[in-house]
Amino acid sequence: MKKNLESMKFPEDIKHLNNEELEILGKEIREFLIDKVSKTGGHLASNLGAVDLTLSLFKSFDIEKDKFIWDVGHQSYVHKILTGRKDSFDNLRKKDGISGFPKRKESKYDCFDTGHSSTSISAALGMARARDLKGEDHEVVAIIGDGALTGGMAIEALNDVGFNKTDMIIVLNDNQMSISKNVGGVSKYLGNLRMKPQYNKLKADITSKLSSLRFGKPVVNSLSKIKDSIKQLVVPSMLFEDMGIKYLGPIDGHDIRSMSEVFKNAKQIKGPVLIHTITKKGKGYEKAEKSPEKYHGVSPFDLESGEPYSSPKNSYSKAFGIAIINIAREDESVVAITAAMPDGTGLRGFANEFPKRFFDVGIAEQHAVTLAAGMACSGLKPIFAVYSTFLQRAYDQVLHDVCIQNLPVIFCIDRAGIVGEDGETHQGIMDISYLSMIPNMTIVAPKCVEEVEPLVRWAMKKSTPVAIRYPRGGDEIEGLEPIKEIIEGKWEVVKDGEKLAIIATGKMLQHAIKANEILREKGLNPTIINATFIKPMDEDLISKLVKENYNIISIEDNMAKGGFGSSILEYLNKYDYKGKFKVLAYDDKFIEQGNVDVLYIENGLDAEGIARAALNLI
Repeated sequence: MKKNLESMKFPEDIKHLNNEELEILGKEIREFLIDKVSKTGGHLASNLGAVDLTLSLFKSFDIEKDKFIWDVGHQSYVHKILTGRKDSFDNLRKKDGISGFPKRKESKYDCFDTGHSSTSISAALGMARARDLKGEDHEVVAIIGDGALTGGMAIEALNDVGFNKTDMIIVLNDNQMSISKNVGGVSKYLGNLRMKPQYNKLKADITSKLSSLRFGKPVVNSLSKIKDSIKQLVVPSMLFEDMGIKYLGPIDGHDIRSMSEVFKNAKQIKGPVLIHTITKKGKGYEKAEKSPEKYHGVSPFDLESGEPYSSPKNSYSKAFGIAIINIAREDESVVAITAAMPDGTGLRGFANEFPKRFFDVGIAEQHAVTLAAGMACSGLKPIFAVYSTFLQRAYDQVLHDVCIQNLPVIFCIDRAGIVGEDGETHQGIMDISYLSMIPNMTIVAPKCVEEVEPLVRWAMKKSTPVAIRYPRGGDEIEGLEPIKEIIEGKWEVVKDGEKLAIIATGKMLQHAIKANEILREKGLNPTIINATFIKPMDEDLISKLVKENYNIISIEDNMAKGGFGSSILEYLNKYDYKGKFKVLAYDDKFIEQGNVDVLYIENGLDAEGIARAALNLI
C-alpha cells in the first residue's frame, strides 16, 4: 500500500512520478501523518490540508536550488517527510528529535526558521534581493496561509514587493482559517476572490480563442491595455494586482495537475507573482475536516474517537475563561480582545455570551494592544488575552501606547514559562524580563488555578496597566489554598522556616513546595514565600530577610537575565546584603523543544534541582 512513500529516498524522486502516482503518494502521506501525529502530538489539520500543494511544489521546482520559505511552519511536515526526515517522525517535537517547525540547523532544505506568523514574504523578499545582488539564478517561493496574511508584517512586505517588482513567487494557501476561523477585511476580500473565479477563466478563454485566429494576437495585445477594467468589473478590488503583484487563481489546492501547470507558468513571469490556492484544512481525516480548529495543534489522541489520551482536569486557560465571563456579567464595561486565539486563550465562552463585547482582530498583536489602549481611554475595561511568546510582537505598543499613558489595560498572558514541544519560538520565558523594565506596569502571577479569578478581579479595580502571567496546562499540586487577601506589592509566606528563604513566583511555587518536602527529610526547614507580585516587590519582606540573615533562593519560569531574581538582587544590594543568594531560572540561551518535565529537570527547576541548589547554598 505504501510503496511510493517507502521508496522515496531523495526529494528529486518526486519529479519521476506521474500525476496518478503523486495522488497515491498524497494519500499515503496523509495516512502516515495521521498515524504519527496521533502518537506524538503536533499540528495535524494544517499539514493534512497542505499535502497536495507541497507535492506540486516539489514536482514543479528544483528543491536542490530553489528556496521554499514556509510561513509559521504549521504546514511544513510534508516538506520534512519529502526531504529525508520521514524516519524521524517518531521523535517529532521531542527532546533531540525533529522540530515541528522549519529549522535551518536541521536540514539544508529548511531555508528560514519560523514559528510566528506573517514573516515569510519579508524573508523571501530578502533572499530574492540577495540572489539578484549576487547574480544567482534560482526561484524564491514564500508559502503563506490566509490567516497569516492578516498580519500587518505580511501587508508591509506585499507593499514592498509590489512597489519594487522583485522576482519572487508567493503561494497563498487559503484554507479560510488560521488556528481559529479567520476574521477581518483581508479574510472577506479573499472570500470574494474565492467566489469570483470568472475573471481568470474569462481571460484564459478569450486569449486562447483569439490567439488561434490570424488577426488574434494584435487584439490580445490591445486587450492587455484594458485588463484592469475587466478585473474591476469581475473581481472586487484586485488588491494584489493593484499593488503591482501578478495574481493567478484561485485554483484548487488539491488538484496536483493544475497546480503544477500554474507553478510552471509562474516561473516564466517577470516580477512578483501571487498564486492563490484553495485547500481544505484537515483533508483526509474526517474529524479534522469537520473540526479543523480542534485538530490544529493536538496532543496524542485516539484515532477512533479523536479524543486526547489525557487532558488536565483544571487549567489556567479554562479558569481565565470562566473568570472573565463571571466578571463581565457584573460589569458591562468589560471587553475582551484576542489575536486569532479565542479557543487557546479560553475566550470562546465569552465570545458566545458577549459577542458585541468580544473582539478577535486576527493575527495582529500590535493592533490588539493599541485597540485596547483606545478602549481604555474611552472608559471601557479591556482585557487582552495573549500567549507570552506572541505578546513579544507588540512590545512597542505595550510601552508606548499603554504604559506611557498609564492606561488600565489588563494583559492576561497565557503560556507563560516553557510550553514544551513547540520549542524556542513558543517558550514564554522572557515576559518577566521585557515587562519588568517598563514603568507603570504591574506584574502578578497566580500560584494555582484557583487564584486566577481573584487576581483578574483585583486587576479590574486598578486604574493602571496590569499583566497577569500563568502557564500552560493545570496545577501539579491539587488543593492549594488560594491567597486570602491581595495587597499590592505584598508576598505570601506559605511556610515559616529558618536560615533559608525560597521565594518562588507563579507555578514555580508548586515546585518549591515539593522541594521543601525533600529538604525536610535532609534536616533543612526553609521559609517558602509565594511572590504573587513580581512587580512591585515586597520590599518590607526582603528587608526583614536581610536583617534576619537569611540565605535566599529565587525561582522563576523565565530567563535569569532581567528577570525576577535580578530584580530581587537590586533590592538586596540596596540593603547591603551579606548573605548567599541564588537565582534559579533559565540561562542565557533559547530553550529547545522537549517534554516540559524533562526541560525542568535539565534546567534545574524541578523539585530535585531546587533541593540540590538549596543544599549547595547552605
